[in-house]
Amino acid sequence: MKMRKLAISLAALCGGYASVASGAISNDVVKIGVLTDVSGTYSGNVGPGSILATKIAVEEFGGKVLGKPIEVITADHLNKADVGSAKAREWLDRENVDVITELGNSAVALSVMNLAKDKNKMTIVTGAGASRITGKDCSPTNLMWVYDTYALAKVGTVPLVQDGAKKWYFLTADYSFGHALENDGQRFIKESGGQVIGSTRYPFPGNDFSSFLLTAQQSQADAVAFASAGADLQNEIKQANEFGLTTSQKIVAMLMSITDVHGVGLQAAQGMNFAETFYWNMDDETRKFSSRFYKEMKKMPTALQAGQYSAVLNYLRAVELAKSDDVADVIKALKTMKIHDAFARNASLREDGKLIHDVYLVSVKKPEESKEPWDYYNIEKTVAGAEAFNPLSESECPLVKGSK
Repeated sequence: MKMRKLAISLAALCGGYASVASGAISNDVVKIGVLTDVSGTYSGNVGPGSILATKIAVEEFGGKVLGKPIEVITADHLNKADVGSAKAREWLDRENVDVITELGNSAVALSVMNLAKDKNKMTIVTGAGASRITGKDCSPTNLMWVYDTYALAKVGTVPLVQDGAKKWYFLTADYSFGHALENDGQRFIKESGGQVIGSTRYPFPGNDFSSFLLTAQQSQADAVAFASAGADLQNEIKQANEFGLTTSQKIVAMLMSITDVHGVGLQAAQGMNFAETFYWNMDDETRKFSSRFYKEMKKMPTALQAGQYSAVLNYLRAVELAKSDDVADVIKALKTMKIHDAFARNASLREDGKLIHDVYLVSVKKPEESKEPWDYYNIEKTVAGAEAFNPLSESECPLVKGSK
């Protein structure tokens, strides 16, 4: 009788353990929500390409984690913080989404990551870049994976000031991301010995930049910086060429992607310098991922789309390592992991939630230098993440000990 009771007790104990183990994945599915700009200004940089990049990561991982299925759902935030927040709330409250990713608009990202924090859910920002996301507005449940305005501004302006572009004029998208790009850019221009002699902020999104460009031209600045992205940036470059700015002033993109170069063409973009975090033709790893991406999209991935692939792939690796999709467990695992893939090089996750990795200063090739389709960049310099991103000693993130 005692042996029989012992056997029953052991069976109950094992059954209870199995129940706990199976409960490590909430609702028996890992659900990833991709909240992105599907139809607007930034859709070429993120949007459908970031959705595809997510699916490639899930396929590469095997479609399951800890024996549980991985599900991807998507939505268009329309570049509106209220629309993004409403969709995120629905996902978190009704759809049991474990992590919301992409968030390619800084206003949307800030809104959604704060909502997720209140519900103890995870966000991974791959498409937005305002420094405050891992600065004063940092969250213990949010990660920032690809870039920020600090790194773009530092890598993209300092070498140009050192080469003689001393006087700058900014044309800036009038919302949080544009403001952050300009503010960080002004800082590094001044610290490098240059000066900002003027700035204009335009309503986002924009189409006709003629009056703004004429003002920039009349300023006689050495360099005109576009603190914008996507379709706005492409229109600015095209119109700058029409007005002849490119013959008398250096045109600088504070954020530019390979699809932007493709959109305006090498003739218009040649010679431009800017900071990048990924180039499809850098090495065998980048070419392998990009070839898979190209088969479906018929274009090469942007850095933001490659970063989305990396973020999702490493999120799944962390769930597997932690044996749980609990936010704290996953973030703890990510901070102990070696992070290396087609996008992330020399990468590590910092306590403020920022992924620190190599950043590249690139120049756009002349048309005659391009040897094949999408062969657009020369990598002029590789900047280590510790040099490119802000030091923790300057951090305003409350999660960082000794922050301002």
